Amino acid sequence: MPSPTPLSGTMDSPRSDVGRWGGNPWQPPTTPSPEPEPEPEPDRRSRRGGRSFWARCCACCSCRNAADDDWGPEHRGSGSRGRGSSSGGRRPDSRGTDSRQPGSRGSAVNAAGDGTIREGMLVVTGVDLLSSRSDQNRREHHTDEFEYDELIIRRGQVFHMVLLLSRPYESSDRVTLELLIGNNPEVGKGTHVIIPVGKGGSGGWKAQVTKSSGNNLNLRVHTSPNAIIGKFQFTVRTHSEAGEFQLPFDPRNEIYILFNPWCPEDIVYVDHEDWRQEYVLNESGRIYYGTEAQIGERTWNYGQFDHGVLDACLYILDRRGMPYGGRGDPVSVSRVISAMVNSLDDNGVLIGNWSGDYSRGTNPSAWVGSVEILLSYLRTGYSVPYGQCWVFAGVTTTVLRCLGLATRTVTNFNSAHDTDTSLTMDIYFDENMKPLEHLNHDSVWNFHVWNDCWMKRPDLPSGFDGWQVVDATPQETSSGIFCCGPCSVQSIKNGLVYMKYDTPFIFAEVNSDKVYWQRQDDGSFKIVYVEEKAIGTLIITKAIGSNMREDITHIYKHPEGSDAERKAVETAAAHGSKPNVYASRDSAEDVSVQVEAQDAVMGQDLTVSVVLTNRGSSRRTVKLHLYLSVTFYTGVTGSVFKESKKEVVLAPGASERVAMPVAYKEYRPHLVDQGAMLLNISGHVKENGQVLAKQHTFRLRTPDLSLTLLGAAVVGQECEVQIVFKNPLPVTLTNVVFRLEGSGLQRPKVLNVGDIGGHETVTLRQTFVPVRPGPRQLIASLDSPQLSQVHGVIQVDVAPAAGGGGFSDAGGDSHSGETIPMASRGGA
Repeated sequence: MPSPTPLSGTMDSPRSDVGRWGGNPWQPPTTPSPEPEPEPEPDRRSRRGGRSFWARCCACCSCRNAADDDWGPEHRGSGSRGRGSSSGGRRPDSRGTDSRQPGSRGSAVNAAGDGTIREGMLVVTGVDLLSSRSDQNRREHHTDEFEYDELIIRRGQVFHMVLLLSRPYESSDRVTLELLIGNNPEVGKGTHVIIPVGKGGSGGWKAQVTKSSGNNLNLRVHTSPNAIIGKFQFTVRTHSEAGEFQLPFDPRNEIYILFNPWCPEDIVYVDHEDWRQEYVLNESGRIYYGTEAQIGERTWNYGQFDHGVLDACLYILDRRGMPYGGRGDPVSVSRVISAMVNSLDDNGVLIGNWSGDYSRGTNPSAWVGSVEILLSYLRTGYSVPYGQCWVFAGVTTTVLRCLGLATRTVTNFNSAHDTDTSLTMDIYFDENMKPLEHLNHDSVWNFHVWNDCWMKRPDLPSGFDGWQVVDATPQETSSGIFCCGPCSVQSIKNGLVYMKYDTPFIFAEVNSDKVYWQRQDDGSFKIVYVEEKAIGTLIITKAIGSNMREDITHIYKHPEGSDAERKAVETAAAHGSKPNVYASRDSAEDVSVQVEAQDAVMGQDLTVSVVLTNRGSSRRTVKLHLYLSVTFYTGVTGSVFKESKKEVVLAPGASERVAMPVAYKEYRPHLVDQGAMLLNISGHVKENGQVLAKQHTFRLRTPDLSLTLLGAAVVGQECEVQIVFKNPLPVTLTNVVFRLEGSGLQRPKVLNVGDIGGHETVTLRQTFVPVRPGPRQLIASLDSPQLSQVHGVIQVDVAPAAGGGGFSDAGGDSHSGETIPMASRGGA
């Protein structure tokens, strides 16, 4: 079976594409993190020709003409992104705009345009946007956790500011606020917002005087619930009898505007506070993997409020060349994010790699969060190696939560990858029930991770609001590019595969049937078995307010086997490439097959057992074949390394167990990522011709890291954590790398610890300085060529600094490639 995608281009020559902002005078920023800059891994070097992304991806944006300056010039040269450039200490500017716009951007003017300040003019000497994290604006807009000093607000909600004037405000004075974003701001596109103080604005914008005291003017500003999201420049114009004045643009007065799930007029509104706390504000979460019978879980640091992450999220939209005028639409924004989190087509954030060779980047299992990935992309402009589905989904959760969309990470077990739009998983066999691998292009992933985000769908008929699937893992193209969604979960549940976007592919992932075809003597194929409960067997996410799992299968599927579920499957299949697949089926099924697998541990022997049961009233003779191979979690299998054949005679109502013991030395040479194995079961019932066919996947459990906090955690004060690990294998782990990360605790940190001997125990101690109070998650992982998928987490309750200070700028430094001596080593 094929790997889901190739690597994103070759890795041995410089980039020739720097994105659509390449011709702008804005220079790429340096990240706020002080970590040293690693050598970049060059990504794909050419952009897809022909129609633009927007023409292919989003029908509502396909009519753009050459005059649409929101796109910005597209660079066609061959230079790199300018890695060595500096922003001169400025905050990263994610607009990609030229600050020298027409008008008076950057200098004060009067009506004559000569810069003279006349006596009696109403001059704005300063602006207080009340942007401190402890100020009213940030607290009321639920943005006080962002590690930024600029004002960050959510649309559709009021905020306050104070204008500092050269003289007291008079009733005859006219004051106008202006917000601008993009290369050529226009009022009609919403990229130039004009708000006359004391008068009704347009589109929900307005400003009112709340207090005038001396030379201070207090304003209450109402923002539009449909406002464009992004980073706006802010200025003030005044008009008095003595003339006009415009406040120069100042980077310190820039304003970030985000989606607002607290605002009923915003189409991303969520009507449950506990949902908003979990799906917007929670900075960590659980991601599930493994198999339905052996569910593994790991903590992921989303880190959406870490400094630099918001700029990285807006930079992603800039790199895609998304029109600023379309950035108020969550449908379009989420679709762009699904395309840009993977690197295919567009030099996006992450390079997918399912090959098992991660020597030129980071093993996907080694990441513990999104922050390191996003800051690397912001800093270098290069796609980050490497990601697999849970990494793509974790980063997508970070980006969408950061922008203000309620988002959760979802795992689907036994997730189908339908390659021919048949909406069934087709497995082909020869006359003797031996798989025909050259025809078996569909695959079933042990698990697949994607995202749900919450929004209304004004582009669809009524009834499709709520959770929408967005999948950033590059599996199949959508309108010619690697993106997926947003797709209404309601349309998936009911098999309405004609609803946009990408419903057929997602429906097949959760609710298709596994169809077994046998070649006949005349060369045709006949359905010999349909496994109706093999796909989308369990869909889960982290529960609200706890680390428990929540089963959400019921929102994706009607009860398995119900009339509604069968109707949904057959409705969907009727729109697929094999609409008559259910027309003729033979079935005589009185022998059932079940698989029993003990809890298998990496490095130990194991046993798998198959139980045959005769549910009929006559004796049955079964010729049983068992084949065991290793498998990637994507369903791509290695060669069979152990097999067993046996004839079993079953009396009526009787059961018999067939066991297959597997020694560590037998499977060790064949192990691949995730330590998963696939047991293929096939058989033939002699008396009635029943065909037995089943696939069972199980995984080898890896150990956890043990984290212990050594002392109390207080904002601004150094704290120490101890990490203990025991090697479960009898072989040496080489080039072992630990990662440590936690929002509000520790910027991403990489620790090189060398080799760890067979069955050896090691102990590390690391210090960190908390920067934000409250309950935090400190997450660690271990990776080596011999062992991966090892991680651990500890909750750290951080007390405020003495004196009541809620935040600290100290500590939390990021270190890359630091070599760490181990505090102690012990044997088994």
